Amino acid sequence: FFSTSPLPPPSQRNPATMQTIRSSAAGVNVASRAASGRRVPVAAGRPSRGALQVVSAVHLDFNTKAFQKELVTFAGQDEYIVRGGQDKLTGLPAAFEGIKKIGVIGWGSQAPAQAQNLRDSIATAGLNIPVAIGLRKGSPSWAEAEATGFSAKDGTLGEVFDVVADSDLVILLISDAAQAKLYPRILAAMKPGSTLGLSHGFLLGVMKSDGVDFRKDINVVLVAPKGMGPSVRRLYEQGKSVNGAGINCSFAIHQDYTGNAGDIAIGWAIAVGAPFAFPTTLESEYKSDIYGERCILLGAVHGMSEALFRRYTRQGMEPEEAFRQSVESITGNISRTISTEGMLAVYNQLDDAGKKIFEEAYSASLKPAMDVCMEIYEDVASGNEIRSVVQAGSRFDRFPMGKIDGTYMWKVGTEVRAKRDDSAIPLNPFTAGVYCATMMATIEVLREKGHPYSEICNESIIEATDSLNPYMHARGVAFMVDNCSYTARLGSRKWAPRFDYILDQQAFVQVDEGRVADKDAFAKFLNDPVHSALATCSEMRPSVDISVGGEGSDVGVGAGKARTEFRSTVASS
Repeated sequence: FFSTSPLPPPSQRNPATMQTIRSSAAGVNVASRAASGRRVPVAAGRPSRGALQVVSAVHLDFNTKAFQKELVTFAGQDEYIVRGGQDKLTGLPAAFEGIKKIGVIGWGSQAPAQAQNLRDSIATAGLNIPVAIGLRKGSPSWAEAEATGFSAKDGTLGEVFDVVADSDLVILLISDAAQAKLYPRILAAMKPGSTLGLSHGFLLGVMKSDGVDFRKDINVVLVAPKGMGPSVRRLYEQGKSVNGAGINCSFAIHQDYTGNAGDIAIGWAIAVGAPFAFPTTLESEYKSDIYGERCILLGAVHGMSEALFRRYTRQGMEPEEAFRQSVESITGNISRTISTEGMLAVYNQLDDAGKKIFEEAYSASLKPAMDVCMEIYEDVASGNEIRSVVQAGSRFDRFPMGKIDGTYMWKVGTEVRAKRDDSAIPLNPFTAGVYCATMMATIEVLREKGHPYSEICNESIIEATDSLNPYMHARGVAFMVDNCSYTARLGSRKWAPRFDYILDQQAFVQVDEGRVADKDAFAKFLNDPVHSALATCSEMRPSVDISVGGEGSDVGVGAGKARTEFRSTVASS
């Protein structure tokens, strides 16, 4: 379980939150002891003042009648998971028993993918459960939903509150800022005994800040794909011929009113295409997710790319070559190698001279990157980052999000991609050292805060290499960042400059001045247990690599898929 540290006295504890702490006969079973009888260890390190501390979720347990749970060891830590695949869709009739209609509310990054995947999986399972899209009247997304086969005529496209009131599983995928504004009306409109499904724990943070709780007569569950929506759909499509390929999902049962919330959540995860699903809590998910997208997933990779490009041009490289040695190196060889073989394989591919450069870049970059990562995590945990997102969303009518790929560097990138020879993409050792250091900084903060390896590997490594970086490789930084949620897009814009600045001002200066590398930090990298944890994840990785078309291609692009035009609008009430 996850909790504040320390727990409040019993008289002040929230019953819904405490439900996840006690063992429950129905739904999820969150044990305070491992199977061996050992107590769950509290994460090492004293929590910073005002920041929430997370207790290890390694021993999260859950009940399921429809699927088979499996005990997997990640770097010596035991965790339960459920494997997915097309052959597991036979469990959906039992998992979705009693559900007559699923409503997917919104049409942002996740909604088109999840709605289409659910519709396809339900049909494959032979079920007659309609999936309906709920949108506000006059929404510009209405026509796009129609283009993917949802229709008001057959009851699969309607106004938000009509769909909410008519659905047994309400999957809320409107923007986080809109959720913060509309959740009282949405909760009031739900049927007693229905299930609220979230793909982000953000709403819990908002409601805790507001001092309110979920209705007691509904289930509250979470399924959070560890990748942006277009990749969830694209890999699902690609995987139909190989028993499934997709994006791993975390799932949580925050409130189990009907006694089968666990199966509903797992069924949802399997239906959207998760190769494997692992348990978490709403609190742990929103901390790791909001944090990760500001770090290596989006913000940090954007910031370091610009810092590296400037560095290489200052050193005399031609702009196109500087782009190849920075961005192309990250999204090409580095990402592909980490995805299939892990971070150590990147280092081991280098010759002796390259290894020395990698070590210098890694050692110089780790601590500066971790400085920013720690600040981000504590801003998320304290609620500051959530408030920032809500406030920014309320300003979109005056200050919509601007373009992030119009500068000289990214225009050079368009020219580089047009001439790309995949076999000639370099593995730059300096770029690799900076990238791996920033990835390890992202990992280390999550580990220090008590997150389990399933969450760490997916939020810091797999999502970067298998879901996000391929989109930057295809069409540049905006195609990656702006196909994500509003929350992710805002966070990337806010924190990318911080990573750019600190790497340029501290890490690169240290290397240029010839200061001695931190040998202990690098030795720890070579022997870090996260490599073993990632290897375990890789064993469950489908054989399919995501395929996304570049400029001029419609592969993975279009209605219900990746967008090439982006907007930001204020949530209506």
